[in-house]
Amino acid sequence: MRVVLAVIWLLHWLPLPVLGRIGELFGEVLFLTMRERRQITLVNLSLCLPDLSARERKSLARAHFRAYARSVLERGVLWWASPARLRRLIEVEPFVPTQTSIDTPTIFLCPHFVCLEVAGVAITMQGPLCSIYTQQRSKVFDQALRKGRARFATQEEADRFLLSRGDGIKPIMRAMRSGRPFLMLPDMDFGPRESIFVPFFGVPAATLTAPARLAAATEGQVIPVTTQFRPNYRGWRVRFHPAWQDFPGDDIEAATRRMNAFIEQQVLQAPAEYFWSHKRFKTRPEGMQSVYDGRT
Repeated sequence: MRVVLAVIWLLHWLPLPVLGRIGELFGEVLFLTMRERRQITLVNLSLCLPDLSARERKSLARAHFRAYARSVLERGVLWWASPARLRRLIEVEPFVPTQTSIDTPTIFLCPHFVCLEVAGVAITMQGPLCSIYTQQRSKVFDQALRKGRARFATQEEADRFLLSRGDGIKPIMRAMRSGRPFLMLPDMDFGPRESIFVPFFGVPAATLTAPARLAAATEGQVIPVTTQFRPNYRGWRVRFHPAWQDFPGDDIEAATRRMNAFIEQQVLQAPAEYFWSHKRFKTRPEGMQSVYDGRT
């Protein structure tokens, strides 16, 4: 892993158009060699975008692998590039709502697009933040990841930035009430616990109710944040959407459906950049068989 990190560090000095193309070439290799992840991606696309032909789904899956690999290599820029370079490369729309996220308990809701790491950088370059963190298997990579994500925080803030998933919701609530917004990734399958089945592109998906419950418990606001590549290898775009009004309301299931519907809309704007290689439908309703066994 030290060698891998050294390579990523060396590559981050390259101009972004060169680095991006190297990443896309690496993605082509991954698409050809990572058979299981390719299969998962194709199954997800067949479920969520059934109107596409098999050829179109394969082309989209290939584009996703290219985008994902590119984002991995470009992470070196996020971790080690100068603040001046990052400001040139990160385009924020319309602006980072730092003050309102300090004044009001805030969840920055960030769906799983391949450039999601950019959202954290854009926020922490201007103010405080906290997020959930899962320890990595490699201690070397774990240290690099922690340091990279917290590079713009003060030492005091860095120590409080990454919260353990195992500690539950109380540290998150304390952080939000103390003026540290919470960057939340809402759209992965964490199993049936604290999830309900609501549609995602018409498919029952185990979906966390935590965003709605946390917003209700803190009387806070939810501000969706989405990320995309900018055209022509010019960097990344981070968009802060208007805070959701009347969220979550009195119906947690309706609020969770609303969240998934929003994510669907964003996925359709940049489908290759969504994280299709995750087993989004791993958890199935009782009596329904796995969608990932024996499907092409």
